[in-house]
Amino acid sequence: MTVLLWIAVLSLLVWLWLAVCHGSFWRTDVRLPPRRPPERWPQVAVVVPARDEAGVLPVSLPSLLAQKYPGRARVVLVDDHSSDGTGELARSLAGGEGPAGLELTVTTPPPLPAGWTGKLWALRHGVELAGPDAEYLLLTDADIAHGPDSLAELVAAAEANRLDLVSQMARLRVETGWERLIVPAFVYFFAQLYPFRWSNRPGSRTAAAAGGCSLVRREALERAGGVAAIRGAVIDDVSLARAVKAGGGRTWLGLAEQVDSVRPYPRLAQLWRMVSRSAYAQLRHSPVLLLGTVLGLALVYLVPPVAAVAGLAAGDRAVAVAGGAAWALMTATFVPMLRYYRQPAPAALLLPFTASLYLLMTVDSAVQHWRGRGAAWKGRTY
Repeated sequence: MTVLLWIAVLSLLVWLWLAVCHGSFWRTDVRLPPRRPPERWPQVAVVVPARDEAGVLPVSLPSLLAQKYPGRARVVLVDDHSSDGTGELARSLAGGEGPAGLELTVTTPPPLPAGWTGKLWALRHGVELAGPDAEYLLLTDADIAHGPDSLAELVAAAEANRLDLVSQMARLRVETGWERLIVPAFVYFFAQLYPFRWSNRPGSRTAAAAGGCSLVRREALERAGGVAAIRGAVIDDVSLARAVKAGGGRTWLGLAEQVDSVRPYPRLAQLWRMVSRSAYAQLRHSPVLLLGTVLGLALVYLVPPVAAVAGLAAGDRAVAVAGGAAWALMTATFVPMLRYYRQPAPAALLLPFTASLYLLMTVDSAVQHWRGRGAAWKGRTY
């Protein structure tokens, strides 16, 4: 029990540091910064890469076409060689918007060249089609539904705060049991990896964005080398934020209030693929980083409940207290995210179990990479 005590104390110290010194990652109050209507509303192009998205477009695309934007704006949907009629469906949805809706252009990019991911190749095509008059580009995924004032709020925040990239983490769907268990933890872990406050600080080495909703100033994107600068990135949102920040731009990332993902993940296998397809890429395909991540996840998330239970079972009060205190801190930091997702606070006690699933997803991501399957997504493997 002496060895377990030292491990439990180390886990507790890590949690004390995370809760107090790690950019307040657990807080969910990072929302769009103060904003006011600009004197002149800049022209915006909304670029939507879409591949086999007929299942979600009827909900997401009308929300974009119905944006109440005071300036000039249009939507460019890039149908990335879909096999389910995505392009035709998009055109039919635009026909029902009437004269008040934003203009929609549906296009298809040339065949995917080597060295590019499909999404970024589609984005590049859409950005080029948007033309030089678009001062801002809203890069948003096909499964993202926007509130009617979403575009105006994003532009107002960028203009008022002189931001070059404004990104919001869309609120993901949490309707099924597996979604409720895994999705809030997904955002919580992302914020722990990239604390929003650190990412939003000019000069900070931390930079992150959410690919589902990123408004970028065209000038800043071109200064960063354009979409081509990140053409092979699997985790394209973080890569975009790093490129903009490296080019001298100011970035901002926070939680959304009127931006929602409508993509369903009813089964564990679907959520598993969502995480595992990019987890090992996040570790730069390094076995050393993989080992460190597995040990770190075990120390931070699995040791506290094991120590608490083992200490109580063995009558070792010190081990039980150290493990219980670490578990309590873990639980307390997860509660705000559960409240953001409108989930019951007691569900935070299950975070160690969810973390163990993420640990297995990360290992599986490495195994798939070693088998040559890489980041497989929608019929493509990178």
